[in-house]
Amino acid sequence: MNIQHKLFSNIAKLFFAFILIQSFLPGCKEEDPKDTTPPGVVTNVKYTATPGGAILTFKAPNDNDLLFVKASYTNSLGREVFKVTSIYSDSIEIDGFNEETPKQVKLYAVDKNNNQSEPVVIDVTPLKSYIYTVLESLEMKADLGGVRVKWINPMSKTVFVNVFYNNGGKVSQRILSSSLDTTNTMIRGIDPELYNFSVVVEDFNGNKTNKREVGSYKPLLEQKIDKKSWTILQNLSVDGDKWEGKLVNFFDDVVDTKEVNVDNSYFIISRDDNGGMLKWPLDIVIDLNKTVIINRFVVWQRAFAYLNAEQNGVSLEYLYYKPENMKSFNVSVSNDKAIWIPLGTFDIGDPLDANGNIPATKIKEAIDGHEFNLENVSMPFRYFKFSILSNYGSESDVYGSEITLYGLDNQ
Repeated sequence: MNIQHKLFSNIAKLFFAFILIQSFLPGCKEEDPKDTTPPGVVTNVKYTATPGGAILTFKAPNDNDLLFVKASYTNSLGREVFKVTSIYSDSIEIDGFNEETPKQVKLYAVDKNNNQSEPVVIDVTPLKSYIYTVLESLEMKADLGGVRVKWINPMSKTVFVNVFYNNGGKVSQRILSSSLDTTNTMIRGIDPELYNFSVVVEDFNGNKTNKREVGSYKPLLEQKIDKKSWTILQNLSVDGDKWEGKLVNFFDDVVDTKEVNVDNSYFIISRDDNGGMLKWPLDIVIDLNKTVIINRFVVWQRAFAYLNAEQNGVSLEYLYYKPENMKSFNVSVSNDKAIWIPLGTFDIGDPLDANGNIPATKIKEAIDGHEFNLENVSMPFRYFKFSILSNYGSESDVYGSEITLYGLDNQ
């Protein structure tokens, strides 16, 4: 009887608790009515024309639940598009126009319940698109192994330059892309034959210029510069001979690999052999014993890592991008060892991704060699100076495996 009484008492308590909770939640039975009142309209709308678009300025309505302002319009390809800006901005940039004709733009204020104000309509006349500026500024000339292409893009917006070339047979195409204000790039891998070149410039929205004939060019034959005659100028170079490392290994045509230690082809620059510290830049000066012209070069890092004595010549991991490996450097050339002409400053770069890991693409890049293109073809020269500016953090040693030059040999 006592047990039954306790059970009945507990059930009663739960029942009354349920009734009490329900009494405090009358609003849960029906949803609050959704706000359907649109915000006020955008006012004081003005615009400044830009190449291929415009910048609209406005005054947003003073609504507490305003979310954004939207500009809706039809671009030059006939597509309905819109751009938005937050309540913290008083301007919107629109683009996608290809001609200097009036375009109708509608501005809406939109609140947090997706209510949209009545549109405010403005006619906008954009300036001539920047793709025509790129087209008109584009220059091309024959270069070693291909053609060099330059253009100016004052808007610094992404453009796609479609390059077409043929020599009476099949038409080939390359697509170059850049958002730089000035672009100087190469199309490589073209045979040393006479080609007719034409270009079409396209913006990110798909607007295109008409095809423009650029001219006829014959790429120069690019060669790998033979290294058999190269020698180190010891009196102008650092000491790179430490343990198994030798400075001459930098140009012996043997690239160090991870898998075996029989190709230990790299230099080791130690502070112990260079005055007790790494005094940047660390110069490696090479006498080619002939005159050459170059347009690019490739360098390789040291790959093999000695981790323990039981490896039997097999490395457990790549040494790429480790603290001792070279990272950045200057390159200069000379014909008298006194006056040096700089060809540029170059950097292998930081290989780490957003998670602090080295992706497979960066390992592949190190295996294939880091390629660097000169902005212009060098003058004819005999002496080559490779000045190491930094490594990946070591204060005691710098490693490097190989360098290969490309251009015209025996000039």
